Amino acid sequence: MNHVKKTIAIACMVLPAIAAVAQVHGINKADMDLSVAPGQDFYEYAGGGWMKANPLKPEYSSYGVFNDLAENNRKQLRSLIEDLQKTQQQPGSNGQKVIDLYDMAMDSVRLNKEGAAPLQHDLAIVKALKRSDLTREIARQHLCMGNPFFGIGVQGDLMNSNMNVLYMDAGGMSMPDRDYYLNTDAKSKKIQQLFRDYIVKLFTLAGYSKADAQAASKTVYNMEYQFAKAMMSRAEARDYTKQYNIYTVEQLQKEYPAVNWTEYFTLMGIPATKQVILAQPKVMAVAQNFMKTLTDKQLRYYLAYNIISGASGELSDAFRDANFDFYGRTLSGQKEQKPRWKRALGYPNGMLGEVLGQLYVAKYFPSESKTKMLKLIENLRKSLATHIANLTWMSDSTKINALVKLNSYMVKVGYPDKWRDYSKLSIDPKLSLYENVKNVTAFDTRYNLDKMDKPVDKTEWGMTPQTVNAYYNPLNNEIVFPAAILQPPFFDPKADDATNYGAIGVVIGHEMTHGFDDQGRMFDANGNMKGWWTEQDSKRFNALAEKLAAQFDKIVVVNGEHANGHLTLGENIADQGGLRVSYDAFKNTQEYQQGKPVDGFTPTQRFYLSYGRIWAENMTDEAMYQQTKSDPHSIGRNRVNATLRNIDTFYNAFNIKSGDKMWLDPADRVVIW
Repeated sequence: MNHVKKTIAIACMVLPAIAAVAQVHGINKADMDLSVAPGQDFYEYAGGGWMKANPLKPEYSSYGVFNDLAENNRKQLRSLIEDLQKTQQQPGSNGQKVIDLYDMAMDSVRLNKEGAAPLQHDLAIVKALKRSDLTREIARQHLCMGNPFFGIGVQGDLMNSNMNVLYMDAGGMSMPDRDYYLNTDAKSKKIQQLFRDYIVKLFTLAGYSKADAQAASKTVYNMEYQFAKAMMSRAEARDYTKQYNIYTVEQLQKEYPAVNWTEYFTLMGIPATKQVILAQPKVMAVAQNFMKTLTDKQLRYYLAYNIISGASGELSDAFRDANFDFYGRTLSGQKEQKPRWKRALGYPNGMLGEVLGQLYVAKYFPSESKTKMLKLIENLRKSLATHIANLTWMSDSTKINALVKLNSYMVKVGYPDKWRDYSKLSIDPKLSLYENVKNVTAFDTRYNLDKMDKPVDKTEWGMTPQTVNAYYNPLNNEIVFPAAILQPPFFDPKADDATNYGAIGVVIGHEMTHGFDDQGRMFDANGNMKGWWTEQDSKRFNALAEKLAAQFDKIVVVNGEHANGHLTLGENIADQGGLRVSYDAFKNTQEYQQGKPVDGFTPTQRFYLSYGRIWAENMTDEAMYQQTKSDPHSIGRNRVNATLRNIDTFYNAFNIKSGDKMWLDPADRVVIW
């Protein structure tokens, strides 16, 4: 969508997304590397065989079990589209919209023939821009093209989660994180130059002269560098209180007068706006300064860049190749682009996601999976309740509030109860792919902004059913598990309990624990950012969290780059909590209590082997660096090895002793939930 990203990040279980469905129901020894001792490197022991059998594919910068399942998903979605193509779809129907978007993205002959032509109308408007037109042009781009200078979006109020309010974020970076601009080592300087070259390439492809392209590159890079300097670090931005800054329209007009705010909000279709919540005022001040001090030509360069860069995927192969060369090859280490059909699939899947979602659920999601999943969730909820009740560092008053919050969790499994209405969206194959994407983006932007000052619809989903992921949303106090993740190796009705509790059970526990991680704990049972902890409990929690963050800070990920324990703190807490809670729930099963080995492994060993397997992945150095800098999830190796070193039952299961690489002295182990 074109509006600003949500201030409140949905806490997800996973990063990437998975291909061949396992034929073995449960732990497959072929996925393991039995030449590695579990006490030396459990990650390799549990998943090394899978990693060797699934070397990094040229179209990927990282490929793991999640990607494997997502690959299978893509094939299923492609077959659904091919089924639609076999029958005549009514003009204007959802089926026709899906087919038209897919077909336009597949039509390389037309896209290459059109070249940069689809952009020229929008670029002509920018080239003729007068400074007095700035507010109007910003609103035009915010509606359907990009977010120059700042962006807006609607979501629940952090202080009153039942009502939607308007949020604003400022500035923008084309590279993954501010450190890509601010670091001064040789490798970073090379990437910075390649980014400047990429901007030159885009402008040249769009029809600008070499001199203009170079001048535009200099302008854009300097602006993004200044935005990066003013921006909070990703770890600092995890503190939501720093991003909750209420501004009336009058205050906005006084502090940031380069925009006519009354005109802007009217053009965006929300003329009744009285106030906004500004995420990063320091970055907005930089944007304001640019709007005042840029020359007319520089202003046009920046506005043109937002159009061209945002459209690179909807244009000719030359644009797409340039985009891949920088973002895929340089920043991620990919060797090849994904096949066109996979790229084309992204348009209907991303823009008409719930249309495909209905088809996907009907064909690929059996009702019994939902029934079994709901039972598992309740087992995990009881286990987490026991953990909370038995905490030694938390007071009774805070425990009561924690249990109220846990029992208030809204649970969503599989797919939404009601589907989104796309009847007013028009897809016109006579128009270019670029123009159709603009129309869809405008449709989504209006859909979002129309929620302002209205009650939050808590039945809505933040992911489509065909998404291989799961999430916790603190504003709704909900845990959500789309249908696509409820497949092997995460969830297999034919597998033993140990396998399921070690995989989907940990996913469930992970999402539940997010409600009590360093961010989730700031929200009460009603989803409001409100203190419900005693001061002493907060101090004890923070001390434990800092100790866990310090563990990860010590880990070297790649080429001397250390993990960021504070950026990944929420996910690391949730991983650990998910493991503890799921294991204790597993202990209540008959299988655990009987204790019979399978393939030579005890139930407890199989539980941990299942967990280790789901994080198996191969990655390029570039992808590991990018994830470490910009993502709140640790890489798979650390989600396994670093997390398990804090769990006593893991040591007991595999007889890990002092001197083993996996060993961590008991005094240094961290137990939070």
